[in-house]
Amino acid sequence: MFVTTAGRTNEYMIEKATETAAILGVEYLPRNKRSIQSLQKERDSDCIVVGKERHELFAKGERDPFFFHPNSAMFRIKRLMKQEHDPFADAIRLSEGMSFLDCTLGLASDSIVASYIVGETGKVVGVEGQPFLAFLIKTGLCKWDSGLSIMNAAMKRIHVVNENALHVLQSLPNDSFDCVYFDPMFEESVLESDGIKALGRFALYDDLHKKTVNEAFRVTRQRVVMKDHYRSNRFERFGFQVLRRKSAKFHFGWIEKM
Repeated sequence: MFVTTAGRTNEYMIEKATETAAILGVEYLPRNKRSIQSLQKERDSDCIVVGKERHELFAKGERDPFFFHPNSAMFRIKRLMKQEHDPFADAIRLSEGMSFLDCTLGLASDSIVASYIVGETGKVVGVEGQPFLAFLIKTGLCKWDSGLSIMNAAMKRIHVVNENALHVLQSLPNDSFDCVYFDPMFEESVLESDGIKALGRFALYDDLHKKTVNEAFRVTRQRVVMKDHYRSNRFERFGFQVLRRKSAKFHFGWIEKM
């Protein structure tokens, strides 16, 4: 991995790029009007490009980058503001002042919705094991302007942790979060949007294990929730009750603690 700047660079972007490289412990490479592809070929590496508005993560040999976008969170929060139905909100059963631990942060769409639900007095922690994704998501949550102040505030409240989810769970005391959440990579692909497709090239494909689910059950005060493909066998394998949704590609399941 190395860090460089966008094509039309300036001193501010160079400063941000060198700062980013130092944070991540990787090399900063001056752009010098060279293409991303030529720099990647020279270093045989993925790279992060620091632009005026955002950071982009380019996989080696790919022209389409991954960058932070709140994805479905915008229209879901607007629906909740109108008191409309959201299956995720029904599954996590949280309210103002409660806490949510997302063990598979990804693009953070669900964590953003959870942060909106629990509000300023609540707590949302998102765990992402891939260090470069964790950095881009953390930066994006702080910088992205959705045009909706209440959503911007919800994004900024999310605490991003770059760590293995099992290790995080093992470090936590009993009953420390109201809801612990998993959204493992689907067994059958539902990666439809460009942002999700790009995410899939960098995401960690660790399967969910019984030990991790058991730790989540210890850590939660109320319930462990999982979102997965409707054909997944994880629900049955780990003992989740399932909220089945007609014609939906994924369902929500939960294990109740109280």
